[in-house]
Amino acid sequence: MAASDPNKLMAKADKQTRLSLTRWSADWKSATVLYEQAANGFRVAKDYENAKIAYEKASKGQEMLSSPWDAAKHMESAAALAKDLRHWQEVVDFYRRASELYMECGRPQPASDALAKGARALEDSMSEEAIQLYTDACTILEDDGREQMAFDLYRAATNVYIKLEKYTDAASFMLRLGLAADKCNATNSQCKAYLNAIVIYLYAHDFIQAEKCYNDCSQIDAFLRSDQNRCASKLLAAYRDGDVEEIKRIAQSSVISHLTM
Repeated sequence: MAASDPNKLMAKADKQTRLSLTRWSADWKSATVLYEQAANGFRVAKDYENAKIAYEKASKGQEMLSSPWDAAKHMESAAALAKDLRHWQEVVDFYRRASELYMECGRPQPASDALAKGARALEDSMSEEAIQLYTDACTILEDDGREQMAFDLYRAATNVYIKLEKYTDAASFMLRLGLAADKCNATNSQCKAYLNAIVIYLYAHDFIQAEKCYNDCSQIDAFLRSDQNRCASKLLAAYRDGDVEEIKRIAQSSVISHLTM
C-alpha cells in the first residue's frame, strides 16, 4: 500500500530528477512514470492541487523524453484541474502551453482545441483573456486552411464580445467569420454572418454603421442574392422609418430566428 502512496511516489520521482554527488544525470524516464502514477493517485484521493502539480511535472518529464504529444495531454489534465480549483491564470498558462506542445507535434487541430477549452473555462471570470484564446484558436485553424473548423469559435468569441457590450468588435468577428466561410464556399454561413453583423450594429443603435456594413456586404454577389440580404434590407428600412411593429415582425421571422451566435 505504501508503494502506491502518491506523496511517496512524488518524493521518489523528485529524487530521480535531482542531481547529486552520486547522481550525475536525471532519470526522467523513471521519474515521469512515477509522476504519472502520483497524479492518478492524487486524483483518486480527490487531492486536486497535488494532482495538478503531478501532471505538470509529468508533462515536463514527457518533454524531456522528447514526447510533446504526451506532454501536451498531461498539461491539459493539469489545466482541467486548475479550472476545477478556480486557478484562472493557471488555466490560461496551462492550456497555452498544451497548445504550443501540440504545435510542436504538427497538430494544429488539438492545438486550437486546447485554446478553445481554456477560452470556454474563462468566459465569465477572465472574459478578455477568453476572447484572446478564441482569437488565437481561430488563427491556428486559419493558418492551416481549416477555417470551417473555426466557425463555432468565431461565434463563441462574438458572444463574449456582446456580453462585454463591445459591439463593434462583435460585428467585426462576424465579418471575419463571413470571410472564412467565403474561403470554404460555405455560402449559407457566410450570409448569416453578414446579417448577424448588421443586426449587432442595430442592437447597438448604430444605424449608420449597420447601413455601411450592409452596403459593403452587398458588394459580394452571394450575399446580394440571399434571403439574409433581403431580410437586412427590410430591417434597415423599418429602422429608418421608425416602424416598431415591422421591426418586431422581421425580428420574429425565420431568417432571423435561424441565426446562430
